Amino acid sequence: MESLMYLLIMLVVICVWFLAFKRPVYEAVLLAFVILLIVTGTWGNALVYINEGLSTSLLYSMVAFVAMSILLSKTKIVDSCIAVILSLIGRVRGGAGYTAVVASSFMGALSGSGPGNVMATGSLTIPAMKRTGFPAELAANIESNASYMGNMIPPSSNIVAAMAAFTTFAAGAGIAEVSQGEFWIVLWGVAFWFIIQRLLMVWAFCKYYKVEPMSKEELPDLKETLKAGWQAMLLPLIILLPFVLDAVFTDNFFTTRLGADGAKFMSKSVLLFTAGIASMYACLITKDKSVIRPTELAKSFANGVKSISPAIGVCVFGYMIGAMFEDLGVAEALGTVMATWSFGKLGMVLAICAITCVMGMVVPGSSQVVIFGPVFITLLSNVGVNPLLAAAMLPCICGVMCGITPPLGLGMYAGMTIAESDFSKTFKNNLWWVGAQFVMQVLILMGWLPIFGL
Repeated sequence: MESLMYLLIMLVVICVWFLAFKRPVYEAVLLAFVILLIVTGTWGNALVYINEGLSTSLLYSMVAFVAMSILLSKTKIVDSCIAVILSLIGRVRGGAGYTAVVASSFMGALSGSGPGNVMATGSLTIPAMKRTGFPAELAANIESNASYMGNMIPPSSNIVAAMAAFTTFAAGAGIAEVSQGEFWIVLWGVAFWFIIQRLLMVWAFCKYYKVEPMSKEELPDLKETLKAGWQAMLLPLIILLPFVLDAVFTDNFFTTRLGADGAKFMSKSVLLFTAGIASMYACLITKDKSVIRPTELAKSFANGVKSISPAIGVCVFGYMIGAMFEDLGVAEALGTVMATWSFGKLGMVLAICAITCVMGMVVPGSSQVVIFGPVFITLLSNVGVNPLLAAAMLPCICGVMCGITPPLGLGMYAGMTIAESDFSKTFKNNLWWVGAQFVMQVLILMGWLPIFGL
């Protein structure tokens, strides 16, 4: 039980520092790490924990994808994609809402930043939704809930922590690891159902509020947008293709030519070189070559440090706490306590979804995955959940739920800012989305919906 007290201390410190003092989350996680060092008397291992937090290769993959998102924004590739999507589906009833779901899910995956994506794509989709009859609070929640889908859709940088959790579990359970491509295909299979869920909710709300299609004057011309943005629409293919090839051909193609070790390390490097390839492609197709001059790129990345640093800081400090908790046996203690509950499959699924929902109100999703991911996978696996599916759901039950549930639900606040919606109305409407998210999590973890890749 002493180990669980350390978990309680971490939660209290993060909650007080973030909610009471209104300080950034990364500061709260770092402060929790320092206080835990004092309480546990593990100062002598501080450098070991810091080294483990900085040495994971997945951290550098995260940096690569965040840097890529800055470049895509700078070259206006994102704007071209949104214009094409809007011209295709904006003409149907509630088209602006469907556009928000599709465009924001994809763009959120690239950036890995829920609030940032709300501000970027929401500045276009939220006004369009309001003009066609969406209430302000609904427009804010559609955009924020779609944007936070990026936390669970590859190639989001947030997913690398889930892959690390599965690798840790696989090593302890003595089962074979999976390639990056195989893991990501399962993630896409999971994301498909959540996109459908959000689209159905938009449809239902459109019926209830009698939302209209976008006016012809507001719709971008399809021919013009395709002519200007068809190259940008190839970007998803460029990003996804390496992972599909890795998943399909590793065993019978790459292993034969590169050997088992060569195929393994090639799979691990896919995360790094895919971001680089996508960035080079964006530089090649951008029409304004002035934005990709070395001096301009240096300025863009320098300005982007403010957006990169908090996300990277939370993950690094989370990895450091994770290394400490591994020494202290905190995750194992939590697993032992939960194992004594003697829950069946449904009970354990409900319990873990509820725990991550509550923790997500104060603890960042990435930190939850890093610290508790292997334990959650073990507990779910013990009651019959496919461990690969459990790992693929971690970014969802931790990252997405954290992003849409107040008080840490920063996406909702970002959406409210653009939509100028009332807090009370927005909060009440948001409960529908949180409830639907929770139900979908249970349905998928129970295996009641088929998942492509499993």
